[in-house]
Amino acid sequence: MQAAVSRPAIAAKRRRADNLSATPHLAIADDTGLLSALPIAAAVIEHAADGCFKVAAHNGRFLDLVERSNCTALDWNEADCLKAGPIAEQLRTFFDGTDTAGELDFTDGDGVSAQFYRIKLAPLPKRGGCEARCLLSVVDRTVELQAERTLRAEMLRDSLTGLPNRLSFSEAIEQAGDKVARDLEHAVLVVDMLRFSRINESMGSLAGDELLITFARRLILALRAGDVLARTGGNEFGVLVSLRRGVEDALKAAERIQQVMAAPFRLSELEIRVECAIGVALMNAGQDPEELFRNAQFAVKQAKVVGRPQVYEPKQATEARRRFSIETELRRALDKDQLKLFYQPLIDLKSGEVAGFEALARWTHEDRGEISPTEFIPVAEESGLILQLGRWAMDTAAQTLAGWDRDAGEQLPLYVGVNLSAIQVARDDIAAVVASALKASGLTGDRLTLELTESSIVQDPVRATRVFDALKSLDATVAMDDFGTGYSSLAYLQRLPIDVLKIDKSFVSGMMVDADAVAIVRAVLSLAEALGMSTTAEGIETVELATTLATLGCASGQGFYFARPLPAEAALDYWKSRRR
Repeated sequence: MQAAVSRPAIAAKRRRADNLSATPHLAIADDTGLLSALPIAAAVIEHAADGCFKVAAHNGRFLDLVERSNCTALDWNEADCLKAGPIAEQLRTFFDGTDTAGELDFTDGDGVSAQFYRIKLAPLPKRGGCEARCLLSVVDRTVELQAERTLRAEMLRDSLTGLPNRLSFSEAIEQAGDKVARDLEHAVLVVDMLRFSRINESMGSLAGDELLITFARRLILALRAGDVLARTGGNEFGVLVSLRRGVEDALKAAERIQQVMAAPFRLSELEIRVECAIGVALMNAGQDPEELFRNAQFAVKQAKVVGRPQVYEPKQATEARRRFSIETELRRALDKDQLKLFYQPLIDLKSGEVAGFEALARWTHEDRGEISPTEFIPVAEESGLILQLGRWAMDTAAQTLAGWDRDAGEQLPLYVGVNLSAIQVARDDIAAVVASALKASGLTGDRLTLELTESSIVQDPVRATRVFDALKSLDATVAMDDFGTGYSSLAYLQRLPIDVLKIDKSFVSGMMVDADAVAIVRAVLSLAEALGMSTTAEGIETVELATTLATLGCASGQGFYFARPLPAEAALDYWKSRRR
């Protein structure tokens, strides 16, 4: 690129400017003197009558800029008129009033040697025969923009691995979204390194950092040309892949990642095998990058459960959002005491009278209607709300039974059963909860039956033993619910102070058509008798089942044949109706 003005011409113009500044009585000399005082490159531009944009005066910095940068945009001829170009066009619109900003950014050169400038125009009073004048100042923004680029590059890069970070990955997804509109499919994979926190805690953060760097290098080996890899979280990586055969390519990418991670990692003197969970989300045209990334993260959660890469399914996400919504509503319902306890009768199969009731939580939402316990109980367990729900159920059941006693004027021959979740056994002080409910209601411990599932025992047998012993010290009855459906152990039955075995309805309901179900029920009844335990059969829906179980020696039963769960007042009336 040739210089805008030759060096002799620049020197001549510099001498002329110096001479003019020494004669202050001249108007142009005044301009040059004022321009010389400015700390930036500047010139006075006159819009001549012939339409020319004439450089009437300038300072030395202006000439230095033109000479140093070889800036063709500031090129002017021997008559001191700016040539056609972006600045001349900017001056034209400025003088005719269509441009009110008076600023123009332009670049001189390409690549790393490019220079960046900003032209600013400001009106000056008319003088002489010119139509209008303005002050043209030039700001060299090269250093500023280079610093911004460096800062942005640092902001978009992970300092540990050198990979793009989450922000940069989102921008890459957004750019890929434009290609999706042109029928080029893409997918986002989220790769989560499993058990990283354990490695970090046991070996230290330096070893953890080394593992992350090595993990990132292996991920690069699994990628194809054009794929984008980023570190999007502590031990989480994102991969943007292009697809030629749809989801098959995405799953192939996941398979390659698992293959390169199969070999053990060497840290210090140890060899460590690292597994990862991979979630896949397919990109749709116009999809928000953050939404797509969240979809892949959701698929990662599913992958951790099933143990293999998972593709995001909108239906699953809808269910997850519903569970989250239920959690929020359940929390509010508990705070506002909007749940109710219903009571299902437990019938003495020999006498036909009501021996007690099982308390069951019911929730009727003001907008959604009745929400099944099979839906909100798992949400309560997952969120930890089961602790609050369990305490509420314990207190309410005890107060209801005490209220029946007061209404009758005597202690009724009834007990109430309350279910305990494995989460409650693991996290709450169950004995303290029961003791508090008994004290508040005035009941004795034998009026309460605590029903626990086998999972609460298997998860932590030592703690379960302490809980059982503490409950027995309160004289409470302990029942094992859903017996036979979990990980039953005769050792637990022999060692733990269990009073009642509840036979799951899956065995009871099949007794009339399945000989194996009858054999299982017989075995459970014989086992309970040998261990000195009572038995309760769940899911009795026909008179034939009730008769058969009574004949086999089952002590009590419950089910729709007798009654569905009832509100407190109706439950008491039902007890009265079956008295003999």
